[in-house]
Amino acid sequence: MPKTKTIKAANQPDSRPTLMNRYLLPVSAVMLLLVLGGLWFYLNRPAPVVTPVLESKAVATAPVVRHMPPAQMVDEQQCLGCHSAQANDWQGSHHQLAMQGADQQTVLADFNNATFKGEGENTRFFRKGDEFWVNTPGPEGKAGDFKVAYTFGIAPLQQYLIEVGDGRLQALGVAWDTEKNRWFHLYPGQGVDFKNPLHWSKPSQNANFMCVECHTTGYKRNFDAATNRFNSQWNSLGVGCQACHGPASSHLLAVTDNTKLPHSGFVVDLKNKDATSEIETCARCHARRAPLGDGFTVGKRLMDDYLPSVLSRELYALDGKIKDEVFEHGSFAQSKMFDKGVRCSNCHNPHSTQLKAPGNGVCLQCHNSAGKAAVTGIDGKGLQAKDYDSIEHHRHTEGQPGSQCVDCHMPGKLYMGNDFRHDHSFSIPNPVRAKTLGTPDACLTCHQGKTGDKVTEQFKLWTSHQGPQAARYDESLWLIRSGQPGAAQALYEQLRRSNLPAIQRATLLAELANYPSESAMKLASKDLNNPAPQVRESAVRAVSTFLPAAERITLLGPLLNDSVRAIRIIAARNLLGAARNGLGAHQGAWDAAIGEYETVQLGLAERAESNLNLAMLYQASGRNTEVEPKLRAALLRDPEFFPALVTLIQWLEASGRSAEAMSLLNDTIKTHPQTALLQHSQGLALIRAGQPKHAMTALQQAVKLEPDNAQYRYVLAVALHQSGQVEPACAQMEELLKRQPAFRDARLALIQFYLDSGQEPKAQAVLQAWKKINPEDVALK
Repeated sequence: MPKTKTIKAANQPDSRPTLMNRYLLPVSAVMLLLVLGGLWFYLNRPAPVVTPVLESKAVATAPVVRHMPPAQMVDEQQCLGCHSAQANDWQGSHHQLAMQGADQQTVLADFNNATFKGEGENTRFFRKGDEFWVNTPGPEGKAGDFKVAYTFGIAPLQQYLIEVGDGRLQALGVAWDTEKNRWFHLYPGQGVDFKNPLHWSKPSQNANFMCVECHTTGYKRNFDAATNRFNSQWNSLGVGCQACHGPASSHLLAVTDNTKLPHSGFVVDLKNKDATSEIETCARCHARRAPLGDGFTVGKRLMDDYLPSVLSRELYALDGKIKDEVFEHGSFAQSKMFDKGVRCSNCHNPHSTQLKAPGNGVCLQCHNSAGKAAVTGIDGKGLQAKDYDSIEHHRHTEGQPGSQCVDCHMPGKLYMGNDFRHDHSFSIPNPVRAKTLGTPDACLTCHQGKTGDKVTEQFKLWTSHQGPQAARYDESLWLIRSGQPGAAQALYEQLRRSNLPAIQRATLLAELANYPSESAMKLASKDLNNPAPQVRESAVRAVSTFLPAAERITLLGPLLNDSVRAIRIIAARNLLGAARNGLGAHQGAWDAAIGEYETVQLGLAERAESNLNLAMLYQASGRNTEVEPKLRAALLRDPEFFPALVTLIQWLEASGRSAEAMSLLNDTIKTHPQTALLQHSQGLALIRAGQPKHAMTALQQAVKLEPDNAQYRYVLAVALHQSGQVEPACAQMEELLKRQPAFRDARLALIQFYLDSGQEPKAQAVLQAWKKINPEDVALK
């Protein structure tokens, strides 16, 4: 997929079930709030072109000040006359050529009856007159002819969007390498046939929803839930002027009609001294984030329209370096550059998308022998007067690898097969620390094996003069996630820092659930008032893990009126359980905020996840007649979205339709026997049906299929214990703690298991170990 941005709901890395009765509806499904990957699309549908009226005006004429209606999209050809320099930069850029109609000028690949074989499928590329076509296995595995409608990108690869009917555009999984002039598969070795979720025909590869927003200007998906069709539209192909500056009709009026308007008629001022506006404008597409509805509103904060990911273990290394395909914003937001006011355009020409200076020149704007930043708006305190472009600093031969700033401070990874992307956290290499923490390191990437050992020893000599330093974020996070002695204290100390980057603070707040205490509660409560929206959002989730719904009202109630939509709706969602009994003075605000949450999900109706979220909302709100239709709508959108299937099965069972529920589950398992969630769900269903012996087989199969899934192994251990199989139960819980030592609930359960079986010394050993990890734990009081 072209730069698809998928995120998972916060506090998901370790599912933490505690009791069997949690499973009336799956916890994992409840937490699917806003789980909608990489999901890009804009609110503004193409508007009528506004043609400027050019008039001669007397020089002395005073500007007219008037109230303006909301600006509309215009034909961007009108921008070229006044902004020729920017237009020249933009011509031929990755932004301009992000998406084009497929024709002889735009298609770079070999469509002369070329054949690609890979992942068990044959794909043939050919032409019909001036059209470009693909013969490849479709949704049912049968080969068919599909027309190429659009190209995506120009280098280092070009992808192709396929028309499949109902207005749907799907991104083909075979792409063209523009550097080696060859076809290649984006997911080699992953067995991506027509049954795989990554197959080009599946919902995860739907370009209308997943991709096109960030390759066009003024995009609207126009999905019709009633007919299950798209009628997607855009103002122009490619990332044009208005994609960043916003609709330009008011600007045209301001410059042609002598009308005085703030920011020359644009809603957002990208040159504002505060870099936030510019950075968040770029982050709409250059961040791993989930949408909060149908598009964005120009001038609003990023989290009014999107929910950016935290630094979860699936997406980032412990030290914050890029791991999964996360784009630039998340790593940049951790950096000292971000903290000092550096913005994207200080280094990149936003129109050409090229660096503003060759080689090390971009970095030398600030890091130079004068010790002064040549760029305005940057806090230069702390800059050293030093020759960074020298062997004395980088310790590598000039012109060789290692002599460029990016080699050491912006190491990167290949994505999509051949697209090398640099990390933007601007880290400092430290092979000693990297070996301890198991994190990537620029030195060790180049110098491996025995050579790496020599480099590590040399690094120790170079840094031997440095004294003890305060505990670092990455070192603390290693303690926290690996459940080491002192983990809780390390977590609390990091959260007490005043200079902790907001994205790191939000990440650590998500770890608090495993380390509950009065200190944890105070820290989470304090951050409900943090100026950074991402921190407030994460604090809401943290507080909600500590308190029952009714006890959250005092703390979360005020956030129902937060200025940022993401915080309002997550606060409302976490007060849903208390709302049934009334929220007092906060009731009106909650009604509005939960309405916003529902609107968000309705605006994403083409996604199975959103239909499931709506079903969960309606079930919790007592709107029972609306639950089943939304669950079935979810399965219509994606028949293999099994969280919705499992929830439907449990809903049928709770509605007295147990036979129908079990039949549906058994039929699905027959066609998908290797799906762990289905096996796990069958085990739970059999337990509820009073058949614990039969349940064990299914629960064990789920663990076998996904041995690192904490939820599955925890439930198996609890089920074994409840059936009197104490030793196997203890063994499963012990194995779980080996794999996930920070899993608090597993430790507490294991202590109880040992006590129940008369193994008090073992219980004491686990208890004492936990006291070293979190001596303030409320369970120890």
